[in-house]
Amino acid sequence: MERKLFIVRHAKSSWDHEGLADIDRPLANRGLRNAGEMAERLLVKKMVPQLLLSSPANRALNTALIMSKIWGAGAENFQIQETLYDASISDIEQVIAGVPSDIKSLAIFGHNPSFTAYANMFLKQRLDNLPTAGVVIVTLESKNWEGIVRKNVKETYVDYPKRK
Repeated sequence: MERKLFIVRHAKSSWDHEGLADIDRPLANRGLRNAGEMAERLLVKKMVPQLLLSSPANRALNTALIMSKIWGAGAENFQIQETLYDASISDIEQVIAGVPSDIKSLAIFGHNPSFTAYANMFLKQRLDNLPTAGVVIVTLESKNWEGIVRKNVKETYVDYPKRK
């Protein structure tokens, strides 16, 4: 069974608020624009996930909310996953493994360096850095979300704002 995994790094965050906790950092104006632009690009290509899981960090959550609005995703298709904030690769794997098998396309929203490292597990051509608002879509052949590995990969797609 074919599945699509969207690995989305949060859009550009603002550093204008000195003393703000990392989890509370908002998106910069460029980040707000880029999140919308990337969602529109994917919508045009009919690449829209069924379920969205986001880190609780303000910048990731707002990236996910902007994209979900453009994609027309309802609240029932959107969840905050505490584990995706400051996640290790095994944390990401655990979150994905917990997704029900009836979900065919899944987007996760989070942070580097773990999102770049996780995406590279599926890519033939490694990324040095998944840019902000960058998206890696992995098409897999798998019965469920648990234990997905590179040998399950059918194709990959990489896009980010400056890759016009």
